[in-house]
Amino acid sequence: MKSRLLACTVLALSVAALPLLFHAQTPSSDPALTAHEWGTFTSIAGQDGRAADWLPLTGSTDLPAFVEHFQTPNFKGGVRGTVRMETPVLYFYTNHTTTLSVHVSFAQGLITEWYPHANSVEPAGLQTQARLAAYYNDWNRRQKQPDSSISWDSVTLESGTSATLLREDSTNHYYAARQTSSTPLRIKTQTGDQTEKFLFYRGVASFSVPMSVKLTHSEKIVAQNLTTQEIPAMLLFERRGDMIGFRIADASGAQPTLDPPELNANMGSLRQAVEDMLIAQGLYQDEAQAMFETWRDSWFEEGSRLLYIVPRQFVDSVLPLSINPAPAQTVRVFVGRLELVTPATQRAVEQAFATHDHATLSRYNRFLIPILESMIAGEKNSAKKAQLSEYLNDAYDTQISLNSLN
Repeated sequence: MKSRLLACTVLALSVAALPLLFHAQTPSSDPALTAHEWGTFTSIAGQDGRAADWLPLTGSTDLPAFVEHFQTPNFKGGVRGTVRMETPVLYFYTNHTTTLSVHVSFAQGLITEWYPHANSVEPAGLQTQARLAAYYNDWNRRQKQPDSSISWDSVTLESGTSATLLREDSTNHYYAARQTSSTPLRIKTQTGDQTEKFLFYRGVASFSVPMSVKLTHSEKIVAQNLTTQEIPAMLLFERRGDMIGFRIADASGAQPTLDPPELNANMGSLRQAVEDMLIAQGLYQDEAQAMFETWRDSWFEEGSRLLYIVPRQFVDSVLPLSINPAPAQTVRVFVGRLELVTPATQRAVEQAFATHDHATLSRYNRFLIPILESMIAGEKNSAKKAQLSEYLNDAYDTQISLNSLN
């Protein structure tokens, strides 16, 4: 009888403790905390319209020296991927000083840069050039890698204060992201405190993006949503020299067809269209302005590209985010950038190589090699394919020379 009574008592206490145990394992929440994030998934469309493999890490770094790197800063590895995840910045807003933790996973990706200092970046142990090269070679061989992650365990938000922020070259586009009303944050490190207006990270990955784009014989652009999730907005952009044009597309159709934009726009109208698109997804006005200013030179450089809002469900699936205490609201706005190898781009690149027009070739920057690879893949004339292959070799040699200088 006593043993049965004891068993019943233990069971009752265990059941009563379940809510407490569940509560202890569930992240706490802060009704006064808001988190806003924006970033870019950059890809280039291959012959089949889907994101192609390319070398997104080539070229010199465009970040201040205080930004930390997973690899040695001068490593210009040959890792190929489908996506360059560029400048996600995570803002916080609160009316009181508080401390939180942040964890981000990255599906089939590698986190390559971040600031402020993170407590952990996984996978670990790749800080030497030799180990990183071996890791990249293994990834390229498998064309897929395990998820990586980054964690900040103790981020102090200091409401009502003004932060002293590191600054080097004032023209670096990194600083544009600071022009918001976000709450300053502070992270303690072994060498001293680091302050910033946001958490910043970048990476490269091998997942499939949610959009594909094909070109018709009449040079129209046929876009296709590869997911079951709605694409909130799309904008087709083209630049040829000093002339720019854009066209806002109806993204609701399964395969919207777009004519190339007329090159009669200006940067003012483009800015307004892009900022309106970002604000409609939940960004504050100063955040939308900061995002536009950050990518003003890159998004709108020479060539053609489709900019689209990545569905929130897709962002959460490839880039799971955990914040503790949990914010009352979390907004995540990612722009997909899909570079297009249009006939106009092919003609411009081919003519520039034939006339040794290095100024024009430099405008295509890191996309020049994948543009040539796409042109070779689609060329049926053997003599012309051989000529394009020579151009590709020249582009590789130029890239190697540039990398050796950085």
